[in-house]
Amino acid sequence: MDELLTPALDADHVAVWSFIGYLVLIIFIGVYAARFSSRGISNFFIGGRKMGMLVVALSAVVSGRSAWLLLGVTGMSFEMGFSALWAVVGYTVVEFFLFFFYAPRIRCFSENKDCITVPDFFAERFNDKNGMLRSVVVCIIIVFMIAYVSAQFVAGGKAFESSFHLSETQGILLTTAIVLFYTMVGGFLAVSLTDTIQGLFMVVALLVLPVIAISHLGGFAVFFAQASALSDGQFFNPLALSAGALIGFLGIGLGSPGNPHIIARYMSIKDPAKLKTVAMVGTSANVLMGLGAIITGMVGRIYFPDVSLLPGADQENVYPVLASQHLHPIMFGVVIASIFAAIMSTADSQLLVAASALVRDIYEKLIHRNREIPQKRLVLLSRLVVVLLVVMALALGLMAEKLVFWLVLFAWAGLGAAFGPTSVLALFWKGTTRAGMMAGMISGALTVILWIRIPALAGLMYELIPGFITATVVTVLVSRFTRKPEDAKALYEAMLPARRKNRD
Repeated sequence: MDELLTPALDADHVAVWSFIGYLVLIIFIGVYAARFSSRGISNFFIGGRKMGMLVVALSAVVSGRSAWLLLGVTGMSFEMGFSALWAVVGYTVVEFFLFFFYAPRIRCFSENKDCITVPDFFAERFNDKNGMLRSVVVCIIIVFMIAYVSAQFVAGGKAFESSFHLSETQGILLTTAIVLFYTMVGGFLAVSLTDTIQGLFMVVALLVLPVIAISHLGGFAVFFAQASALSDGQFFNPLALSAGALIGFLGIGLGSPGNPHIIARYMSIKDPAKLKTVAMVGTSANVLMGLGAIITGMVGRIYFPDVSLLPGADQENVYPVLASQHLHPIMFGVVIASIFAAIMSTADSQLLVAASALVRDIYEKLIHRNREIPQKRLVLLSRLVVVLLVVMALALGLMAEKLVFWLVLFAWAGLGAAFGPTSVLALFWKGTTRAGMMAGMISGALTVILWIRIPALAGLMYELIPGFITATVVTVLVSRFTRKPEDAKALYEAMLPARRKNRD
């Protein structure tokens, strides 16, 4: 018996060492970036607006996907089949247009007005002298970001549990420690560089695993035949879902313009003229990762016809379990690294956004608005705030009983409903006002929270859709009946590239 167990143990050791090699790499990047990030909060939070094209393209995409793609979407595809594709289509299309039209404007405005954070953008755009609008933005960010980060920690716990035989609690604690270290030390530069590497990990893992698993099954023809026979022939049907579910899946993309960790990437690029190329690279990555996740879940359903065959009877474990059975231990270690790539690329970005909201927007801009604070002190305080936020997210994660998929979609919806329509209107409609912004943000966030508390409504439609619509309508109506700032035209023109200003 011992002889039979030895190869399996050796394989486990190889996978562990492969994963450890990945961790050493990202820790090295964190240490490398520490000196640059310590120079000031602009460097710490948006990389001093010096990020390259590839870094922005992959980090913007990867930071928006999180463990939701590798665990949530694969699990959803395991259950629903090919119709889960529409969840990927929604955000891919929206983010393509964001790169082209949304990103250039917010990048131009943020440089002209020295905006480092999303609350900075709203405050400068609407001449928020008393700080009320800034405070509303910060409160919404903190509430939903902590839920979002805690979901990433829970996902890490699940990955360690199903892959390396740790308990879920041990996995959550280990994930938290890793994320805390390099986020606190390296800041935005470390986060963006690791996002780029992690994006490549995710693309490779999501393409290699389903191809190998299908080949072991007997080829694509066998896979197609077996998948087509599931669920009375509906498993391979992309339209095998209700109209409400289809609208909800497509509506997931509405959250992209409202998630600050994605917007921060647009603000960080060195050369805004490169954003069209960034759109092509980012969209390609979204398509490859999305299709890989969908096919992985579908292949997993053939290998595990009943969810009870997966650890904890949890469909979100299909990705690591399938990898452990079909990949060489070294490649399996890469797959586990890809899960942590997804987790960390989102968690670290969200921690930086939340920390920047407290340090930059509350401490520097509101509490000490008339004082000059040394940059090194602000960076130190930012690192301490990251620790505090990690502790809060960890506490929530340890208590969480919901699925990663639900936690992420709730946070994504809250941020998307509050900031999605308001940021789009702020960038593209001259008539928006400060009062309209505040009313829209609050109504959007409250709609999301209340919608999921009412079972009849929660089952009707994904809460982001009504939240987004409510925020849009309220922002427009309130803006119509409230006064614009005296310098509204100049503030609007600060978002336009030089050639557009001349033409207008």
